[in-house]
Amino acid sequence: MKLLRIGAKGQERPALLDGEGRLRDLSAHIPDVTGATIGPESLARLRALDPASLPVIEGEHRVGACVGNVGKLICTGLNYADHAAESNMPLPTEPLLFMKATSAICGPYDDVTRPPGAEKLDWEVELAIVIGSRAKHVREADALKHVAGYCVINDVSERTYQLDRGGQWMKGKSYDNFAPIGPWLVTTDEITQPNELDMWLKVDDVVRQNGNTRTMVFSVAKVVSYISQFMTLEPGDVIATGTPPGVGMGIKPEPVYLKDGQVMRAGIQGLGEQCQRVLPSQV
Repeated sequence: MKLLRIGAKGQERPALLDGEGRLRDLSAHIPDVTGATIGPESLARLRALDPASLPVIEGEHRVGACVGNVGKLICTGLNYADHAAESNMPLPTEPLLFMKATSAICGPYDDVTRPPGAEKLDWEVELAIVIGSRAKHVREADALKHVAGYCVINDVSERTYQLDRGGQWMKGKSYDNFAPIGPWLVTTDEITQPNELDMWLKVDDVVRQNGNTRTMVFSVAKVVSYISQFMTLEPGDVIATGTPPGVGMGIKPEPVYLKDGQVMRAGIQGLGEQCQRVLPSQV
């Protein structure tokens, strides 16, 4: 299934994308797409519905983040060997973890506003894992049983904040709208091989990233299992799994960073495409 959330920020309602690309209203069946409604039993009930029996949502609507009320937004850094190389950073021997503030989460087509003083605004297309059932000390062999589905995330990053002001990644990655998620939460019955997905990102129609999740250093199952050893993963938590090469920071001979007015388009095979315009600082 492809689940999404439609409506103004803070007023989103749940929807399903049917096989013909039409939006179907799920409001009569679940109040929202959140950790409370994406557990195995709830998803099984939704799968049993006939999409044709659901009301069609007509017209143009804002698409919100594909999962609401996210408790934790956990990121895996340097999880592609060639991205680590372009960043001039050593390849981690264990998954490198950091957090983004959940207040950075926004819809897949919402604008990204430049933070005040930002000089090195960068892009990172990533596969995101959405947890469907509580995971604590899970084995790698069992890890995918705890996943509800997957989506696209753009790990927007301000490298000046991240690297030049004390080396704290979280403050370079947590500004408002630095985590566009969606458009769809695609359930695991449709994405059976999460480590076999093509992914790409363009800036003003110039391809900057072109990779595949098969080149991850640590697989999706490994990442979920590993994180669950250090914290309990709850339904609705989101994990960003790292980015392939091609970020602005790594472009040779000189880095290339986002300018006001530029447009990022990012997509992953089977998970849809998102798009954001960069706006100047509002401060």
